[in-house]
This record gives sequence, C-alpha cells and structure tokens, in this order.
Amino acid sequence: MHPGNPSTRKLAVAVSSLLLTAAFATSARPQETTLPAPAPATSVDAINAAQAGDSHDAILRAQILLDRAHFSPGEIDGRGGSNTRRAISGFQASRDLPVTGTLDDATWSALIQDAQPALVSYALTDADAAGPFEPIPADMMEKAKLPALGYSSVQEAMGEKFHASPALLEKLNPGTSFAVGEQIIVPNVMGVAGDLPKAAKVVVDKSDATVSLVDAAGKTYAQFPATMGSSHDPLPLGDWKIQGVGNNPTFQYNPALFWDANPRHSKAMIPAGPNNPVGVVWVDLSKEHYGIHGTPEPAKIGKTESHGCIRLTNWDALTLSHSVGPGTPAVLQE
Repeated sequence: MHPGNPSTRKLAVAVSSLLLTAAFATSARPQETTLPAPAPATSVDAINAAQAGDSHDAILRAQILLDRAHFSPGEIDGRGGSNTRRAISGFQASRDLPVTGTLDDATWSALIQDAQPALVSYALTDADAAGPFEPIPADMMEKAKLPALGYSSVQEAMGEKFHASPALLEKLNPGTSFAVGEQIIVPNVMGVAGDLPKAAKVVVDKSDATVSLVDAAGKTYAQFPATMGSSHDPLPLGDWKIQGVGNNPTFQYNPALFWDANPRHSKAMIPAGPNNPVGVVWVDLSKEHYGIHGTPEPAKIGKTESHGCIRLTNWDALTLSHSVGPGTPAVLQE
C-alpha cells in the first residue's frame, strides 16, 4: 500500500462446553476460565487432529499460546491454517526445536510452559460499546466522506482487542448481545506484548510471508504473518531503514499509484481509524511510498496480495511499532 502521507514522514457453535465452565466476575478485568490441556498420552494425536480441523479446542489453545509467545498466528479463529503453521515453525526455530510446522510433543511441551489460562472472562465496558459503529463502504470515494473509519460493530472491536475473529467470539459466547456489563469469554492475550526489547533489525521474508523482530545476536524473538507485494507491485527487496512511526494515520489516496484503481476516482484524504486502508499504524520505510502497516481486514493477512507494502494485523503492527524506531534496519528478502 502506498500511503503518500507526508504527515507520517514527519514522525522521525460454540467450542466444547468444557471451555465455557467458568465462574464469571463482575469486574472489567479479565478473569480466569478453564481450558483443559490434552491428556499427555494423546497430546500429539489431539493437536495434529486439531490442525486437520477435528478439534477446535486444541488448536484454539495452541493459537492463543503462540500469540502469547510473540509468534503470532494472525487472527485467532480456532481453525488453524497457513498462518498457524508459520507461527509454529517460527516458535520451534526460536526454541531450537526441529522445524516441522506441526505440534509434536516437544513443541507442545515448550508452549505449555506458559501456564496461564488460554481463555478468560471479560466484562464489556462503556468504552467498548461506545461506538459509533457504522458500516464501512468499500469505495474509496465513499470512505473519504466519513469523519472516521471506526469499527462496524462491538464484535469487530472486541476481535481486535483480543486478536480474534468476530465469528470466534460469537461461537464462544452464544446468545450474547455484547452489551455493556456482559461477561464474555475471550482469548487471554491482553497485555502479553508487554515491552518487547528494541529490535536490532526487522526481517521481512517473502518466501515465508513473515515479518520478524531480530536481536543483536541474530535471534528472532517475535514473528508476525504478513501480506507483501504482488506481481504488479513486487516487494522492494533490499536493505532499507525505518524512518519513523505514525499512529492512527490518515491515508492520502492517489489512484495513479494503484494499477487497479477505479478510473473515475480522484485524489482524496481517507480518514483515520482501524478500518483505514493502512490500519492504526504506519511504519515508514526509506523506500518512498513503502511501509509496514496495519489492515482493516485481519482475516486476509498472509492469504492475499498487497500494493507492494507489508501488511500486518493491526495488533501485530502496533506490537512491531513499539520495538522499532528511526534508523532500525529493515531487511526485505526473498
């Protein structure tokens, strides 16, 4: 995506009923709920079956644990897939385990060193349900007419907050209206990004469709699935630098920069918000018009193409943005 935004450059149903057995507290702070681990004797079979779609409970827990370990599966959906396999492979490499992309005993044992519950209960606050929640038009010219590009529903807002698909939240909470004060079951991911150390470099890997934070010793300590480039707008391979980070950016839409733009479109300023074309954060690269940024469509990360830029989920883009700054090397490689 080419934002052309000069302002940024100035900034140097439900799963198993076992998952739902919990005593809910009334505070807005997440409270523990129970998610059972697979029996030790059958853990490999259970997890591998989960990857084939036979056990949503196990793969959901694995996705949450991977997210907590900073090896993001993208949008947590309880179904697995290519982004989950990438996350497993990255986690395995970081723990010096055989890289298979599947959850064998050693990998599962390493993941469950994190003994925190995978699911927690959460009381919806006034701020969560404040909105306004409005449908987001697909057309750029219609987007430009709006004052902001916020969330279209409480479920979408909570999905971003808890790194989950709205469909998963509805499955976890059948019959819930998502109103203020209601207790909902959510993935236990709030606050786990913490203060990750500053990266020595960022590595964008085209072949693996991932973006990684790498320390001075060359060790990857966080990894995110990404959408990057296309045949029309290939990823600009090479060594670049990060020039700055822009939060909640507007988007200066120039149809001349898009091969597939509507010929009737004109230049326009697209307002800020989580459904802005570049999401909630823009990490500016030294290659003009290119950056690492968020997205209004987290479910499509790693599964579609972009207009050359590197696209992450909004929450992963924010996590990355806190670990980089002006001058951080960014290596874009095959």
